[in-house]
Amino acid sequence: MLKSGFVHAGLLLGSLLIAPLVQAQVDASQAARLGRDLTPLGAEKAGNAAGTIPAWDGGLAQKSDAFDPTRGYQDPYASEQPLFSITRANAAQYSKNLSPGQRAMLERYPESWKLQVYPSHRSASYPEKVYEAIKGNATTAKLIEQGNGIADFHTATPFPIPQSGLEVLWNHLVRYRGDSVKRYYAQAVPHASGDYFMTQIEDLFLFNQDAGNHAKDNGNVLFYFRQSVLAPARLAGTELLVHETVNQVKEPRLAWLYAAGQRRVRRTPNVAYDSPGTASEGMRTTDNFDMFSGAPDKYDWKLVGKEELYVPYNSYRFASKTNKYSDIVKPGHVNPDLLRYELHRVWHVQATLKEGQRHQYKRRDMYFDEDSYQILVVDHYDNRDNLWRLGESYTLNMYDQPLLWTKGDAVYDLIGGRYVIGILSNEEPADQFNVALKPNDFTPAQLRRDSRR
Repeated sequence: MLKSGFVHAGLLLGSLLIAPLVQAQVDASQAARLGRDLTPLGAEKAGNAAGTIPAWDGGLAQKSDAFDPTRGYQDPYASEQPLFSITRANAAQYSKNLSPGQRAMLERYPESWKLQVYPSHRSASYPEKVYEAIKGNATTAKLIEQGNGIADFHTATPFPIPQSGLEVLWNHLVRYRGDSVKRYYAQAVPHASGDYFMTQIEDLFLFNQDAGNHAKDNGNVLFYFRQSVLAPARLAGTELLVHETVNQVKEPRLAWLYAAGQRRVRRTPNVAYDSPGTASEGMRTTDNFDMFSGAPDKYDWKLVGKEELYVPYNSYRFASKTNKYSDIVKPGHVNPDLLRYELHRVWHVQATLKEGQRHQYKRRDMYFDEDSYQILVVDHYDNRDNLWRLGESYTLNMYDQPLLWTKGDAVYDLIGGRYVIGILSNEEPADQFNVALKPNDFTPAQLRRDSRR
């Protein structure tokens, strides 16, 4: 895999991996590259030498009618056919552009799993206000308190020219996903036989524009979050309220749970780290949500470098509302005929559990899209150093906004043969952006009032 020779990976990586955590800013001459040879988010504008990764030309242009209520997002690449398919039989030919977890998945399901590879399109794009904020962040944002927090950033992507694994991670944690969002999605945890039921969920997000501003009372809140289970009946009415803090070591994530059977709101201190994820039957941890979320303090974060990887991308066909969940959810894994893989440059970050810390995952190898900092692939290792789980995120550009986000996050157990697939919206109402929400909608008292209606 390629780990050198890239514009800013090659120039910066060798010397900056050992840079102190407090020295995160880059100088004005480096920041001036944003929008020139680097994209506004800090990716290389140029394509690769082989011509298999194109140059970034601005990504998909914003279109108000990009979303069709009956079909979902219009697929700008619908007419394309796969260039080739990667199977167990030919995996060795493409091994250098696959993660160990991806190779293990082909071994685990030799008859049914494949990666259909299509032409690469660097479709990621964001509003101009995001680009402007990121350029300012480049010279001001900094890691604080051993990398457990960040300061002096605005809106999104504090470190567009990342100099450490922690900076890449923070770019994912605070990437732009809109200002306020209501989304509906479904989640399944199929048995080995393929039998499953769908859990249906409503999420509300209000992203805090003052996050990182320590002069504000709520400056350590990254976003406000409410999650309501709508189905099945035995879980319906369960609600989770979270104030997602920036520095979760200094101020742990604040969480409250309303259980319909008990009819009361209570503080829940264990919505973090490797506690079980909502309705996941133990198939994912809480910090598997959004591929990785929460505090980074249990791990040492190493920036391995940039690589070229076949990753899920432009998953418009997978997300289409013409698909039923029965078309998607199959024994062992989702339907690979609906997936699209492309060759993209990714940041490879390796998280290794610190001495004395405890977690189900001893090591995680994460692969971040250079154009968005969305985590696309994660290899998870257990405490015996066995490759245990593969995570994949099936993303697309919601180009009515525009922004890149997921329409399916999967965690595959490579040993046990089960998986969890969430954030499916094929049979759910459309996402709503710019929803009229305020911080007072995210208080325990409001949760109690709403839950009693």
